[in-house]
Amino acid sequence: MSGNRGATSLKSKRRSTNPMQDYDSLPKELREWTAQAMLPWRARSVHSAYRKALARTGDPVAALAELDRLQREKVARDTRAVWGDAHPNCAGQQARA
Repeated sequence: MSGNRGATSLKSKRRSTNPMQDYDSLPKELREWTAQAMLPWRARSVHSAYRKALARTGDPVAALAELDRLQREKVARDTRAVWGDAHPNCAGQQARA
């Protein structure tokens, strides 16, 4: 276990930027989404994913919905990696995997 991250398969990297400054530079709707996120998104990562989703959809609401979908996929993958297929959140996902 590393710091306060708990058991996770998420990669850890040292950053040379100021994470709070990066967060503060995000658009308001993206800061609000990130504040409620289940995962510890980096400001650069979430901004990049948002810009790509916004370019694809042309709609900020749909782009945020795309981020929700991406996050659910990451959580499901992490759940399976940490606790295995026996975890209740993985039930029924084996057929789709």
